[in-house]
Amino acid sequence: MKLTKILLPVDFSEQGDGAAEQAAALARHFGAGLILLHVNPIQVPALISPREFSGPIDTGWIAALEAQARKELEAYHKDDLAGIEVRKIVVTGDPAASVVDVAHIERPGLIVMPTHGYGPFRKFLLGSVTSKVLHDVDAPVWTGVHLQRSTQPMWKRIGTVICAIDLRTAEAAVVWARDFASEFNAELMVVHAAGESEPPNRGAAAAAEACEHIRCLQKKFALRGEVLIEEGSPARVVQAATSRNADLIVIGRSRVEGVLGRLRPNAYSIVRDAPCPVVSV
Repeated sequence: MKLTKILLPVDFSEQGDGAAEQAAALARHFGAGLILLHVNPIQVPALISPREFSGPIDTGWIAALEAQARKELEAYHKDDLAGIEVRKIVVTGDPAASVVDVAHIERPGLIVMPTHGYGPFRKFLLGSVTSKVLHDVDAPVWTGVHLQRSTQPMWKRIGTVICAIDLRTAEAAVVWARDFASEFNAELMVVHAAGESEPPNRGAAAAAEACEHIRCLQKKFALRGEVLIEEGSPARVVQAATSRNADLIVIGRSRVEGVLGRLRPNAYSIVRDAPCPVVSV
């Protein structure tokens, strides 16, 4: 696997600290450059000025905020980022749209960011910024609700990679999971939930069809590792699989942008409930 550029949106939060540590570990392992992006979440409304007003609108306070953010980025995780080629970008505007715009310009191989679903309602939602980024970018996105700092180097904890596939979005996900697992000499397990929405007499047939589809994927992409096919929701199947101490889950996104974006509805529950980071490819 070749990873040359990683984008890390920075909001100076506690979860963001964990994302920074993991992004730094990945960048150091792959020899990749790291882009730190901070967005001042300020909306500057378009003003319709009265005819008698012809003076400029003072936006000096925006420049001052951006200067302060650049100063904070200079000190951000300085020890974690030592030895890594780092670029820093500060912009002002809508956070989600700004991350998407920078991703489209910079074309990173990976975006690392926390979900920011908080409190008792966390299981019902993703943070709005992460949700939009997952919908709108082409790059794989590394995220999770449990991103936190660790005293152990991240790459020493990658022992099992689970690729949870929707058969419609499987190929890119299995290739990415295969290459990442190989990079860390980790075990790869392919997981698929079959028959949840099928009539009772179709459950076995759906599982058989999925088994044949996965067999074709194994042959096409030289996949090695265990395959788990179970009836039930994707979240339940992933939970069962992660009882094997998975260190990373990889899921697929649609290549076609539609009304619902690229992220499949089942992916929300997987990202929200996973006890480890999730990469959406």
